[in-house]
This record gives sequence, C-alpha cells and structure tokens, in this order.
Amino acid sequence: MTVLAAVLFLVGAAWPTRTVAADPAPAPVPAARPALAVTVVTPSTATWPRTVAANGSIFAWQEASVGAETPGWRLAEVRAQVGDVVRRGQVLAVFATELAQADLAQQQAALAQAQAQLAEAAANARRARELQPSGVISAQQTQQVLTAERTAIARVEAQQAALAAQQLRLAQAQVLAPDAGIVSARLATVGAVAQPGQELFRLIRQGRLEWRAEVAATDLAQLRAGQEVRVEPVGAPAVSGRVRMVAPTVDPATRNGLVYVDLPQPGPAKPGMFARGSFEIGRSAALTLPQGAVLLRDGFSYVFVVGADAKVLQAKVTVGRRQGDRVEITGGLDAAARVVAAGGGFLADGDLVRVVPAAGAAGGSGR
Repeated sequence: MTVLAAVLFLVGAAWPTRTVAADPAPAPVPAARPALAVTVVTPSTATWPRTVAANGSIFAWQEASVGAETPGWRLAEVRAQVGDVVRRGQVLAVFATELAQADLAQQQAALAQAQAQLAEAAANARRARELQPSGVISAQQTQQVLTAERTAIARVEAQQAALAAQQLRLAQAQVLAPDAGIVSARLATVGAVAQPGQELFRLIRQGRLEWRAEVAATDLAQLRAGQEVRVEPVGAPAVSGRVRMVAPTVDPATRNGLVYVDLPQPGPAKPGMFARGSFEIGRSAALTLPQGAVLLRDGFSYVFVVGADAKVLQAKVTVGRRQGDRVEITGGLDAAARVVAAGGGFLADGDLVRVVPAAGAAGGSGR
C-alpha cells in the first residue's frame, strides 16, 4: 500500500495542471457611423402661375389655292417655287398666249367693222330725221333706217363686250397671287396643259401660322381670347403665342375642344409640327423644393426627411407644377421639414447621416 501510494503521488505530480480561465470581458460595441454627409433644405414658398397644359399641331392660319381659269393653255413659265415669299398680285406663272393674241386681234377687227357700220347707220338715220318732216321719205322707210341704227349700236356694244372678254381671257394668261403669303406647294410644270380649276400653287396666306391646341372640356371655360400662351414646338425653340378663338364645340369622342392660338411670324414653327403648350390662367402660392431633392421610385415621388436623431425618413410626396430647377410639393411634406437636398439615391429609410453646410453657405464666397 505504501508503494502504490508513492506511485500515485508521482503520477499526479507529473500530470499538467489545468487551470479554469475566467470568462473574457465583452468587447465594446462600436458607435454607429453616418451613412453619408448630406446638405439639407427646407421647402420655400413662391408665387407661381397656374397653367393649363395642352397638346396639338401647327397649321397654316388660312391657305389659298391658286389654279388655272382658262382651259387648254400651255404653261410657258413658272416664276415661283416652294418657300418663296410673294406679294399680292405677283406673277407666279405665265401661259403661252399666241392663240389668245390672235383671237384678240380678230375681235378688235370685228369691233372696228361694227363701228364703221354704226357710223353709216347713224348718218342714214340723221338724214331720215331731217327729211321726215318734208315727206320726201315715208314713215316706214324712216322707221327702217332708225331700226338699222339701233341694230348697229347693239352690234358695236356686243363686239365691245366680246373684246373685253377676250382681253380678260388674255389677262388670265398670268397666274397671280391672290394674297401675300408663302408658297407651300407647287404643282405647276412648264409645258403642261392646264385644265380649268386645276391647282397650280398653294399659299399660306400672309405667312400666318396657328397652333390648334386640344384642351379638355373641363378647362375650356378658363380660357379666353387674348391670353398669352407658351408654345413649345418639337424640334424648335419655344415661342409666345396668343389665343385668337376658343372653338364653340367639343369633340364628343375625345371630350376635347380646340383652341386656336396665333403664332408670331416669322418664327421657328412650321406647319405640321407637333407642339406642347401651357395657358396661364392665374397665380397661386406654391411650396417648392429643388428638383434634386425629389426622387422617383416605382412610379412615386419621395423625399428624405432628416429627423432630430440625424436619421432619415423616406416620405412619399405628391408633386405639381415645375418651374426651372424647382418642383411644387402639393402633399405629404411639412413646410418646416429638413429635406436632403441631393444624393438621396444613395440612402435608405432609417440611415444615419451627417448634416454639413451647403457649399458657399459658410466662409463667404470661398475665394
């Protein structure tokens, strides 16, 4: 027993001693870091115009169709081209007039013959009147001579009328502009034989254009003649127009009415262009933010509002009018809210941010 106890003592002394370590102290939780340094703005109030938006196309105010009036004449010369600015009475084309000149000369000869016959008849009638009281000629002969005079007078008048018609026909050999304007189409071709009523040219009368805006029936009552309109033709600079007339009827299919707007000339707009525009109907107060502060997500508008704890809250807002780089907020935002001015696309709801002054807000001009 003594030997066994000694062996056990030696084994126990050689065995490594295990010590139980105490549990380590918990590591400190790092402080939350701001997700982004941002600048903030508060909504501002401004007086903005209230407008009615509309779409439509640009047309000629009125068009004039210039055609041939005399049949069977050959076009000898075309003096106007598409785009030419012409004045009232300007010659646009000329027909060949050889046959018309020959007919005119023939008519002039016929008139001269009739006038000679009238001179002879008038002389006979004068002698008959002088001799009738003496009884040298009978009353029947006198009546015949006077009738011949009246017939000669009628014949001269008929030839004069025919000559005037021939001169008018000859004048139609020149195709004249019925009004000042711009040539918008040319169908006349040298050598072609025109038919009566055939269109040779088309003019934009006085060069005037108009925008025919389609406006909802609910807004027509707010529009009146004389109102100024901002018109933005697609592909051309915006112009200022003026309402000439509001149509008295509404299309039963679209429930839209036409508003005719006169456009300035000369101008960048062309007939056939599509244009957008807005009619100013008054002014009202607007709560506005910079365009960059409003985000579009899933078809809705949002802003990020910075709370007292420096965390951002994503708020859904409704927007209205836009002017320059600012947008009207019509709902969903308090007028005293602090809104992230830019960079909201990098934020999420609940993020911690660090608010910094806007560039130029401190330190003077920065120079």
